[in-house]
Amino acid sequence: QLVESGGGLVQPGGSLRLTCAASGFRLGGSDMGWLRQVPGKGREWVSSINAAGNKIGYIKDVEGRFTASRDNAENKVYLQMDSLKTEDTAVYYCATIGNLWAFPYAPPDVGLRGQGAQVTVSS
Repeated sequence: QLVESGGGLVQPGGSLRLTCAASGFRLGGSDMGWLRQVPGKGREWVSSINAAGNKIGYIKDVEGRFTASRDNAENKVYLQMDSLKTEDTAVYYCATIGNLWAFPYAPPDVGLRGQGAQVTVSS
């Protein structure tokens, strides 16, 4: 399973770091993605990171502010979020991804997904 942590309430301009921890399998063989969803809106695939961690992509809305990384030895994936904006408010999920090549032009082919972490950006 995948378990996200690190969400919370932060003021605009603040930072949060999400952690996605895997158990029961090794993350090292999986391409991973970070997704987010706002109630009433569709799911948005915001970042991708390949199994080796050397190919990372972001949507334009978060590029330069978010940084995805992974530590396969620790079986974890991270999303550092800086300069947060109110429009970043969402539930964030990590997921194993079957179509990394399609980012960001097609919906993600999600395998395993965590339960989500709420990120609220508000003054």
